[in-house]
Amino acid sequence: MSQLLQIHPDNPNPRHIKTVLECLRDGGIIIYPTDTVYGMGCDPKQSKAFDRLAQIKGIKRDKADFSLICHDLKQLSDFTRPISNDVFRMMKRLLPGPYTFILEANNNVPRLFQSKKKTVGIRVPDNNIITTVVREYGSPIANTSIHDEDTLLEYITDPELIFERYEKLVDIVIDGGYGDNEASTIIDCSADELVLVREGKGSVDGVLSLRN
Repeated sequence: MSQLLQIHPDNPNPRHIKTVLECLRDGGIIIYPTDTVYGMGCDPKQSKAFDRLAQIKGIKRDKADFSLICHDLKQLSDFTRPISNDVFRMMKRLLPGPYTFILEANNNVPRLFQSKKKTVGIRVPDNNIITTVVREYGSPIANTSIHDEDTLLEYITDPELIFERYEKLVDIVIDGGYGDNEASTIIDCSADELVLVREGKGSVDGVLSLRN
């Protein structure tokens, strides 16, 4: 039975956070606010949960282009190859924030996603709810955005409408208030030149002039 769980963004109730952590440990799928649009995710080490997440998105597991939500930059080294000092300083300046950085994956990522992924998207959202969940959980979660089928609005922003749409598909929808309707800015840092993949909420002023 899915539940809509209200969590205050500034003061997350520890009991509610514990409920979310137990759900993840049990292989559950959660929907949560970020600093951009609402996301949906699971523990990528839980194979059945990851398969279910891919199924909800209507894609095959090995084609899943999910990012990883980390609670800080220290978790990057578990999943990425060493990055240049310039890129690290840029990420340190911009994170937490509305950015997804595509980095060279180390050997942990193909095992995690059961694919041949050579890169991985990393998110450190500026949202106290999901970063608290990931920090307390102790490892990143696989993340994908919640899209709307409406032709005018690309993303669903109302958590109650999200719950109506997904209550039979996921285990917990966290109500952390209205979400944004603008996705993260995606920057590919996996080659020598930084490449803007998608301009979203995060500003790119002065960012793309850096070299990897």
